Amino acid sequence: MNQLDALKQFTTVVADTGDFKQLNAFRPTDATTNPSLILKAVQKPDYAPLLQDTVARFRGRPLDELMDRLLVRFGCEILSIIPGRVSTEVDARLSFDTNATVARGERLIELYQASGIPTDRVLIKVASTWEGIEAARQLEHRGIHTNLTLLFSFCQAVACGQAKVQLVSPFVGRIYDWHKKSAGATWVEADNAGPMDPGVKSVTQIYNYYKKFDIATEVMGASFRNVGQITALAGCDLLTISPDLLATLDATQSPLQCALDVASAKKMELQHVYLDENNFRLALNEDAMATEKLAEGIRAFCADAVKLDQLLLNA
Repeated sequence: MNQLDALKQFTTVVADTGDFKQLNAFRPTDATTNPSLILKAVQKPDYAPLLQDTVARFRGRPLDELMDRLLVRFGCEILSIIPGRVSTEVDARLSFDTNATVARGERLIELYQASGIPTDRVLIKVASTWEGIEAARQLEHRGIHTNLTLLFSFCQAVACGQAKVQLVSPFVGRIYDWHKKSAGATWVEADNAGPMDPGVKSVTQIYNYYKKFDIATEVMGASFRNVGQITALAGCDLLTISPDLLATLDATQSPLQCALDVASAKKMELQHVYLDENNFRLALNEDAMATEKLAEGIRAFCADAVKLDQLLLNA
């Protein structure tokens, strides 16, 4: 058994891509997209017609509507291949606007419904700002499930659990990147690999906390840099993995053991945490890594959304 098949015994495998023509090779259950992945995809000859057709059909509509229709078009194509759910992201430029995020999330769901896609096959991705988490709470109350992304800290995970969001996506690789860069010449890769990887430790902490206190929110590790980070989180609810790393797992025959499990988490001595808005903002501010990576991630997604706007305008 290869490592990909072994991983599927413990964890729901999710493909992190807008390149849906790659999906059949790896047979993931779910798939995730984001503005950067869609931007990358529509610049390939195989996918450019989707953008051109979307603009041709809805020319003259507001630019934000065209973007949402393009995202849903990709999502529908993905859902025709996979058995599970697709995550579609709200425009990152709304990351600090609760009401606008709710409205865009509702519109994305309406567009999916108009295409015959049931609501329970879609997760609306929202940045894990305080405003985004509040928007997700409201969406969940309306029966629209959410995936809280750009999550780098325990306090973000606590607030998401309080909001009863469906799923969180802690970013393993970007946490690893920050710590490695911060350590500079003192970084020793062997001392920060596997379960000692700072990104792996972050996801493990969130997983154990949720399971200990029966928080129903699913944990989906994301943003991986190497296979070791993935195998160290075998047993996590879900892991969303790029096609390149899926291919590596598929080609590797080494044994793979379950690393996380509910029974072990239940036995841990952990303290339950409650965060109101003030305490959340203070805790996030005290975490330099999370503050920097959240801001950086939003800026990058905003920049790619602007580029996608231009492609839509020029189509």
